Amino acid sequence: MSIYNIVTRHCVVALLCATAFCACSKDEVWVKDDAVTEGSLPSAGTATVYNIGVSAYDTPAPWVTGDLLRRFYAGDRLYDSNRGTEGGKGPLYAGSSCGSCHSNAGRTLPSMYGPDSGSGTMGFSSQLVYITKQNGSFFRNYGRVLHDQVIKGEKAEGKLQVTFTEKTFSFPDGEKYSLQTPHYKITDWYAEEIDPKDLIIDVHIPLRHVGMGQIMALDHDELRRLAAQSNYPEYGISGRLSIITERNKQYVGTGGNKAHHADLTVELGFSSDLGVTNDRYPLEVSHGQSQNIGYSHYGIQISTREMEDVDLYLSTLGVPARRNVNDPAVKRGEENFYRAKCQLCHTPTLHTRQDAVTLLNGTRLPWLSNQTIHPYSDFLLHDMGPGLDNHVRVGSAYSYEWRTTPLWGIGLQQTVNSHTRFLHDGRARNLLEAIMWHDGEGAVSREIFSRMSKQERDDLITFLNSL
Repeated sequence: MSIYNIVTRHCVVALLCATAFCACSKDEVWVKDDAVTEGSLPSAGTATVYNIGVSAYDTPAPWVTGDLLRRFYAGDRLYDSNRGTEGGKGPLYAGSSCGSCHSNAGRTLPSMYGPDSGSGTMGFSSQLVYITKQNGSFFRNYGRVLHDQVIKGEKAEGKLQVTFTEKTFSFPDGEKYSLQTPHYKITDWYAEEIDPKDLIIDVHIPLRHVGMGQIMALDHDELRRLAAQSNYPEYGISGRLSIITERNKQYVGTGGNKAHHADLTVELGFSSDLGVTNDRYPLEVSHGQSQNIGYSHYGIQISTREMEDVDLYLSTLGVPARRNVNDPAVKRGEENFYRAKCQLCHTPTLHTRQDAVTLLNGTRLPWLSNQTIHPYSDFLLHDMGPGLDNHVRVGSAYSYEWRTTPLWGIGLQQTVNSHTRFLHDGRARNLLEAIMWHDGEGAVSREIFSRMSKQERDDLITFLNSL
């Protein structure tokens, strides 16, 4: 029997449809049970799911049952619901819901890469636009994030314009490829127009929410050992741990493009991205601005209990299993992955720690503990060279340093979100371009990949798509 005989379901199981929280409108494509050992490998221990459909990133881990399952769908509903102004959205915001930027818990295609990308100023953007002064400080009237969406009657802080330059290159065997570089400009400032000479614009597209619970549960002692051992001078590689300070305590950072978060930042997301006040961020993001927005004392708009349901939803999402592992092209591609030294940063296997993960309102998740996982990342900071330098230092990460991106589930992004944009700002249109943007500590892998034959490069990409 083929390993990809599949069945289509409208819900995970009929039991879920008996609850008020089941989002039964999402078709889910599941690998049949006999494929588990025949052609798939678990990516996240007991949190592995065998879903290869549009909801592959948006499926609860198998151990999420009973009250956890009820809360999972409560959090899912809060995550996906388009909040109206009565729900606290605005007056300034970047997205109407978490799901508006993280469709199906993945990466919504940003408008700067969509069908209207050549039309000039962006409408709803699905990307975060960070602005700072050249010295790293913030602009008084704007803060760190440019809020380009507003409720009716208010004025957005500004609008992003994007242009692109493209250069064509050739591999040694003659195959051509091109790389696209975005260039940013902001127009329609609500207050003073900022001199471009004093402005740094840093655009990030959404992250995939694959394995967020496991990332928060990583064994930090193992990461410390990796950082101590990941010095490969013969390849120019030397990863380092991100140490951050939050709430007057030091933590190991594992979340975000720069490993600059130690939790899932649910409270920050509701405040800055959606304009929803909460106990940790009780003031509107427009508070203190020169424009007269009378919402600074609107009250708490989402409870900590509700936010913890979103935290629980993100932490208990399953991780798609590896697929097609017996395919000869996948096996050859895996060999080429190691041959190109990709594994020196994209570490295949890690472990979660022994103590239970505790969510923001005290709920403990012991099911995330003591797991062997395969994220294909060391979660360390690496110098990625001048081409990917965003000119902004975040936490302990220098502007040219980035956290190694976890690769699990990456091959399903096309299925889940209908695009293959990669890297922090989405400039890579496919995995080949993402590899060719590697520089600095990633240069060795890029060069070895470049010297491979076209078939060998294709096989390596096939392997990545199996993850």
